[in-house]
Amino acid sequence: MFQIIRMQVIRPRHTDSLRRFTASAGLAATVASACLFAQFAAAQESRIDELSASNEAQVIAWRRDFHEFPELSNREFRTAGVIEEALRGMGLEVETGIAHTGVVAYLRGASERPLVALRADMDALPVSEATDLPFASTVRTEFAGQEVGVMHACGHDTHMAMLLGVAQNLVTLRDELPGSVLFIFQPAEEGAPEGEEGGAELMLKEGLFDRYRPDAIFGMHAFSNLNTGQIGYRAGSIMASADRFRLTVHGRQTHGGRPWDGVDPIVTAAQIITGVQTIVSRQVDLTRAPAIVSFGAIRGGIRNNIIPDSVEMIGTIRNLDMGTRDMVHESLRRSVSAIAEAAGARADLEIIEMYPVTANDRELTRQMLPTIERVVGRENMVEAEPRTVAEDFSFFALEVPGLYLTLGVTPPDVDAATAPANHSPLFYVDEAALVTGVRVLTHLTVDYMSGP
Repeated sequence: MFQIIRMQVIRPRHTDSLRRFTASAGLAATVASACLFAQFAAAQESRIDELSASNEAQVIAWRRDFHEFPELSNREFRTAGVIEEALRGMGLEVETGIAHTGVVAYLRGASERPLVALRADMDALPVSEATDLPFASTVRTEFAGQEVGVMHACGHDTHMAMLLGVAQNLVTLRDELPGSVLFIFQPAEEGAPEGEEGGAELMLKEGLFDRYRPDAIFGMHAFSNLNTGQIGYRAGSIMASADRFRLTVHGRQTHGGRPWDGVDPIVTAAQIITGVQTIVSRQVDLTRAPAIVSFGAIRGGIRNNIIPDSVEMIGTIRNLDMGTRDMVHESLRRSVSAIAEAAGARADLEIIEMYPVTANDRELTRQMLPTIERVVGRENMVEAEPRTVAEDFSFFALEVPGLYLTLGVTPPDVDAATAPANHSPLFYVDEAALVTGVRVLTHLTVDYMSGP
């Protein structure tokens, strides 16, 4: 049985009225939604700070546990277990074994969207701790065929502890959250062991963002060059790409007293080292972004009077612009090949691309700066200079809009310019800084969900 429905055709003379009505209704709905979200954010502001303060002792306890028992990249087994237990205890949906040892938790709020991702890295460094902390690491393990000490000398212990604190806050607020949250505990930020994959790149390769596609991702890194309470930010490129290269110059071995009988790879290597410096000094537009090509080691020959067959060199390439990165790679290949050929030698160059440029989304940065100012005060906001160190948060930020901040961890009465740097065996964290990180990340999440 069919029912005939009589439909009224809206003729052209009514179209403008319809548009005005539709636009008015849409605007009203948008305004109502914005007011609702604004009321939510305002109501939760003091509550977030209260929750962060009440969780501070637990965050510090987590940090001390991670610090005392650090683990190297792709070997964060105990660490992952502690994180999993804490997240399951909060009632979250947890996935483990991602990119070897990574842990991910999903918190569904009142709606699936927007989905905010928050990331913390998990791995420590092959550094023997030299602090006198009662929870200082005494862990030793094998790395690159040598026995080494292990230390959270880059602050990843604080990153994990703060993100667990943020998770506690948001679980308490879950029924009122306008969106959902993805907590990412990522292994191997410092680089996977030789011959292994790992880190953010592997998490994405395994489909993390296919299962959960965030609308934005936030990250934070502890740094000793800022004091407790300070937050560093920057729109655009904040950390460099990092690539390494391996170069072998092939000559022809001969007696050192008769160099004309062979091809000297040592002299050729020296010419290459000198020649490629012009890539940065003469070929890169340094007004656009800095670039670096550095040689870290050169090996060749075993005796004073023998010119060897070959010389091996390794080095690093750093850029703060992805276009410049491509140009430097091509220039390095061209220069190495031409210099070697001119000497009658042959050069084999392998460039291993590691981390892209870490770049903060400009619109997301602009949108969230008022939140940071509200939480820490304008006097504690520091516009950071670009760094030529690298971060694999960059892989996440290439996929979705990202904002990566730096957290000051040097006590207020210490000149941050003189504090031991990250990766130092004396790297020290003022634990009073952790609650600032928890507050900032929680507020960023809630404010982003609440809309501009």
